[in-house]
Formats: sequence, structure tokens, C-alpha cells
Amino acid sequence: MSLIKRSLAECFGTFWLVFGGCGSAVFAAAFPSLGIGFAGVALAFGLTVLTMAFAIGHISGCHLNPAVTAGLVAGKRFPASEAIQYIIAQVVGATAAAGVLYVIASGKAGFSLSGGFASNGYAEHSPGGYSLVACLVAEIVLTAFFLIVIMGSTDARAPKGFAPIAIGLCLTLIHLISIPITNTSVNPARSTGQALFVQGWALGQLWLFWVAPLIGGILGGLIYRGIFAVEE
Repeated sequence: MSLIKRSLAECFGTFWLVFGGCGSAVFAAAFPSLGIGFAGVALAFGLTVLTMAFAIGHISGCHLNPAVTAGLVAGKRFPASEAIQYIIAQVVGATAAAGVLYVIASGKAGFSLSGGFASNGYAEHSPGGYSLVACLVAEIVLTAFFLIVIMGSTDARAPKGFAPIAIGLCLTLIHLISIPITNTSVNPARSTGQALFVQGWALGQLWLFWVAPLIGGILGGLIYRGIFAVEE
């Protein structure tokens, strides 16, 4: 499969992740007084990855996340020469999804971006008021373990056909832990799409949601490669 087609698969897949995950947060989390809550949003993010892993995993590998791409490069599972094209496609897909969400959300009277639009934040913009350091540590640790689960479940020695389930449930668990901390990023593309529409504080804090997931992803890839991988 050509790099262009694989990158398009990443673009569509990341669109689905942001549309489904952030869409559930924007539209359904507290609707109108009884919504799906944190658990529902966490499950929505997990389901987007699970469904897309089955849909495009055989095409592009279903990274949907610059931190995953970087981690797989560090873990020697993906060529560094193709990483930039994947990351660009992921950011484009996430931004397009945020745009569609904005069009839909703005169709309701009283809609305002001041609600955060599912953006990620720290300190006063953390849902639970967690500090910059706390948010940085959480994003690094959670992304590192996400990569360990991804690499372990897709290892040639792992049971076949179950990787999408493990990865989707892992992302659900990550959101159950960290929605109150950062609104959960572990994905720079997901953070970028929402921040571009909220602007202001969201763009000002976006650096953390690139730096921390990328560090975590690379650490996770190196840990799995260094400790658990076997030479082929």
C-alpha cells in the first residue's frame, strides 16, 4: 500500500477518533442534566480506536496519534522516514473533525467555546485544577503505558486478532484515570484540533500536550524494545 493511501487512512482514522471522542464530550457528557459522564466519554474514545483498528489497522497500522507514531519509531516498529507524513495526516484529520464538531455545536442556541470544547489544559484549565507538573507527569506516564500495551498486543508472540480490543480498552482506562487531570490528551493531534478553535489559553497550553505525549510515547517504545522485544 502506498504511503499516500496509508496516510489518508490515518487522516480518516484520526478524524473518527476526534469526532467520536471529543464529540461525546461536547454533546453527550452532561446532556442536558443526565448524560454519559466521564465513563461514557472514556468508553467513546476507546471505541473509536477499537473500531478503526479493525477498519484500517491492516492498511496503516492505525496509529491515529503522533505520540504513537513516534513511539513505534523508537521501538523499531515503524520507519522514521514515514513518520512526518503520518503525523501531518493525523493533525489534518483531527482538525477537520474539530471543524465539523464546531459546525454542529454552533447550531445550538447559546453555544460558546468558553466551555472548553473538549480542549486539554493544566492549572486553572485542568478540570480538577491539577498543576502543570502533575499534568506533565500524568501525560508522560499514561502515554508510555499506552505504547507498551500497543507494542505488546501487536507483538508476533501475542494472541492474534485481539490487539484492537486491548488497545481500545487501554485508551478507555487512560481516560477514566485522566479526564479530571488534563481532560486527557495522550495525543497531540487530538489536542491540536480542539485548541485551534478555542484559541487563547488552549493554544497557549498546547505545548504541553505535544511535549508530554511525545516523551511518553518514545519512552514506552524504548522500554518495550529494550526489555520485552526479542531479536528476529
